[in-house]
Amino acid sequence: MLLYQLPDDILYLVLSYLDCKSLSRLSQVCKKIHNFANRDAVWRSIARECINTGMTRQGTDMYPQIPLKDRVRVSQNWRRGHHRKEVLLKWKTNLLPWIQLDRDVLYLSQAADIGAYHLRMEGGRIRRPAAVYSGHQEDVCRFVLTDTHLISAGGDGKIIAHHRWGCQWVELCGHGQEVNCVDSQGGVIVSGSRDRTARVWTLSSEQLGGCLHTIPMLDRVWSVAISPSQRGQLVTCLGGQFRHGAGVLDVAFESPALLLSCGHDTYIRYWDLRTSARNCVMQWEEPHDCALYCIQSDGNHMIASGSSYYGVVRLWDKRHTRCLQSFQLSPPTSSPVYCLRFNTSHLYTALATALFALDFRGHVTKVRR
Repeated sequence: MLLYQLPDDILYLVLSYLDCKSLSRLSQVCKKIHNFANRDAVWRSIARECINTGMTRQGTDMYPQIPLKDRVRVSQNWRRGHHRKEVLLKWKTNLLPWIQLDRDVLYLSQAADIGAYHLRMEGGRIRRPAAVYSGHQEDVCRFVLTDTHLISAGGDGKIIAHHRWGCQWVELCGHGQEVNCVDSQGGVIVSGSRDRTARVWTLSSEQLGGCLHTIPMLDRVWSVAISPSQRGQLVTCLGGQFRHGAGVLDVAFESPALLLSCGHDTYIRYWDLRTSARNCVMQWEEPHDCALYCIQSDGNHMIASGSSYYGVVRLWDKRHTRCLQSFQLSPPTSSPVYCLRFNTSHLYTALATALFALDFRGHVTKVRR
C-alpha cells in the first residue's frame, strides 16, 4: 500500500511525527501527498509551537483565511529577524501617536485627530486617510476599537465615542484633567486620568454616556485594561514593593487569568491571577535599562515590546529568558516607540515623527478566497 492510500486518520497520525522541514519536503513527493500535507489540520500542532502563527494558547485560530503552512513559513522569518523595513508615513512635528489595527485598516492618532488608513498588500507609503475622527480640543492620548465604536481619550479631559460606520458620536465628560488611557468591552468603557481617578462608563442606549462608577486612585492612571471575563469587580492588587517611579505604562490581557504589564522599571511581567497575585510568574528585563512604553502578545509564545530610546522594538519568546530579536528604527535621533501592533506578517510601530512597518513575509502570502 502506498503512503497516500492510507486512511486519512492514519495518515494524519504518521505526519504528526514530522517536523516543519520534513513535512515541507514530503509535500513535494507527489500531487496527492502535496494536497493532503497542505491541510491546516496537518500543520496545526506545528503552528502552536511556532511564534506568531495566529494560534492562541487556547487553540483559537485568529487568521483562518490564511493557510497555516504559509503562516509557519513566515513565523521562521520572525524568529530569525528577516524583514523588510518601510516608512509608511512621516510628519514634521513631534507627536505622541497611538495605533490600532483592524484587518487591513490601520488607525493612527496624530494630534487631535485619528485617521483610518487602508493598508496595501504590496506595501508602500500610505496617503490620505479613508476616514478621520475628530472632536478633541487637545491631543488624543489613546483610543480603542470595538465592533461598532472608536473610543478616544484626550488631553482635554474628554472621552469621545465615535460610531465607526456613521457620523454619530457621544462626548463623555467627567475627568478634571487629561485622560491618559481608555479601554472598552461589552458596552462598557473604563478610563484613567491624571486626576487620580478611574471611571466606568456605559454605551447602552438607556444610559448612553453615563458614568457608572468613579474609582479614586493614589496616583495618575497610565493604563487600563478590561478582562475578557468582564466580571466588573476588583479581584486583587498585583505585585508589591515596587520601587518609586516604577509606573505601569501598558497592560494587555491574554485571557481572563493571564495578563502582561510593562513600564518605567524596564521589566515585562507575566501575571497569572490563578496563582499568587503578589509575584508574577515570569519576567523579562529590557537589556538597555530603559522604560518600556508598549507591549503586545500573540496570545501564545511571542511578545513584542517598544522601548523609550532610539525606537527599539524587541521580540521575546516566553520560553526563553533573553530577547529573541531587536530592531532599531530611529537612528540617529532618539524617539520612544509609543505604540506597536502586529499581525502574522507585519509589525507596525508609531514613533514621534514616523510610522514604520516591518514586513516579515519574504514574499506575498496567498489568501484564501
